[in-house]
Amino acid sequence: MPGSIPAILLSILQKLEPNSAFSASGARITSSSGTSYYGKIGKPSESEQYHGEAENLRAMYDAAPGLCPNLFAHGISGDGKPYTLSEYKILSGLSSAAAVTLARRLASELHASGSPNGKFGYQCPTYCGATRVENGWHDSWDACFGAMIGGLLDKLERKGNNTALCKLGRDVQSHAIPYLLGEHLKAQPVLLHGDLWSGNAGTENGEPIIFDPAGYYGHNEADLAIARMFGGFPSEFYEEYHRHRPKSHPEAEYDVRASLYELFHYLNHTVLFGSGYAGGATQRMTQVLKFLDNK
Repeated sequence: MPGSIPAILLSILQKLEPNSAFSASGARITSSSGTSYYGKIGKPSESEQYHGEAENLRAMYDAAPGLCPNLFAHGISGDGKPYTLSEYKILSGLSSAAAVTLARRLASELHASGSPNGKFGYQCPTYCGATRVENGWHDSWDACFGAMIGGLLDKLERKGNNTALCKLGRDVQSHAIPYLLGEHLKAQPVLLHGDLWSGNAGTENGEPIIFDPAGYYGHNEADLAIARMFGGFPSEFYEEYHRHRPKSHPEAEYDVRASLYELFHYLNHTVLFGSGYAGGATQRMTQVLKFLDNK
């Protein structure tokens, strides 16, 4: 019944399809024309998170139409609750064929979309899981990524009981990040999904769909980090990706850069879920710092 649809969403739907009737089942709203929408209403405290996700989805859809759900509207309702209205996708797991298509589209479309001002970062805060990422704009990639790592270390230091982990992290922030991600890398700020693991990717009608972004403009290789961390992507995904977008120079530092990019997600998961991920973070920091010691 239309009455089960929040008034703010119904008013938008009636503008999109003036001659249609609408019914809802949970977050799925179906029009009499057969079109399905995904309507989401949050708490006032989630307004910033909704805004960041909406900005990400719009930028991603503009860069790679159809690779993510199309966002029709977002905003704040009269009672202060954030909302979004987007395409409803009926997804299955990411198939091997769709993963190869995803790799090609990431490399040739999403990661070909440069930042609007030539800087690294993003115009508003975004959320990687429940973790707020401040973002803002940075003139260099090492400054941007250093701030991202630093923000997670700040959170871990406030939690306490992470002294050794955070000491290693500050060494990485001060020494490894400027060395590995500085000017010699010649990184370009391109649009990233930011949280691209298999749980945020699926297949619809044989085509890949990605969702739940935590996006920003950064070095393209950073977008492959959490996929490696959790798996779920076939080896053909990486082969196809680098066929269209070769590994950055110096290529000899590719693996240690990968460990550095995975570190962000290990630290974030330590913030979110506790010490079970601290060992993975420590392992990657030790690897990176050992690489520097051998230079």
